[in-house]
Amino acid sequence: MADVALAGRGLVRLYGDGAGVRGMDIAVVAGQIHALVGLNGAGKSTLMRILLGMLKPTAGTVTIEGRRLDGADWAAVGHLVESPLAYGELTVRQNLALGARLHGVPAPRVAPMVDAAMTELRMDTYAGRRARTLSLGNRQRLGLASALQHHPRIIVLDEPSNGLDPAGVILLREALLTRAGDGAGVLVSSHHLDEVARIADRISVVNQGRIIGDLDPGGIDIERSFFDLVLADDTEVPCTRR
Repeated sequence: MADVALAGRGLVRLYGDGAGVRGMDIAVVAGQIHALVGLNGAGKSTLMRILLGMLKPTAGTVTIEGRRLDGADWAAVGHLVESPLAYGELTVRQNLALGARLHGVPAPRVAPMVDAAMTELRMDTYAGRRARTLSLGNRQRLGLASALQHHPRIIVLDEPSNGLDPAGVILLREALLTRAGDGAGVLVSSHHLDEVARIADRISVVNQGRIIGDLDPGGIDIERSFFDLVLADDTEVPCTRR
């Protein structure tokens, strides 16, 4: 049986307008990339925040490598949700070094780890630049480098290709495939169906706060399959779900 790196069962968290998460179950398997796709407001970001302990669900449980959140090994987790966390007055190198230490990396390992992360995402030439002077795309690369540099066993990324140019998207793709190949469980959300189809082992469709089905990453017309699923769900007793 495959090892589950990250799991949520019966997760509920609703907002005043009815948006949020409604009884979601999800399991991210070690060594696989699990993609979440859905329209804006479907509940993808809320689900990720719950799985990372940023939001408390009103019902349901989350486990990381079989442990509840209060007993999880957070050094084994790397994440980027919403905007990258970077201190504007610190350089790229300083931000990465700080991120490594916050993830429990011993001091002697920090410098070589930071160098490797900058090389992987082609940030070497920006090592001495203050984060506030970076372009949107390079700030995103910095956030991704910080999330991935300590080779976490669980990776959670919300729209990680935001702001990236085509070269950055390819670097991200290669980094995630490498991590999954090394045994990490990866959960990623995206609006880019064609991109997630290149890397995902599983693609789950989120709509109105629920996972309504899966897409075949090797399918011929994945966009049509996506919209067919969403449309069918929206037309099935819609008034009871809003």
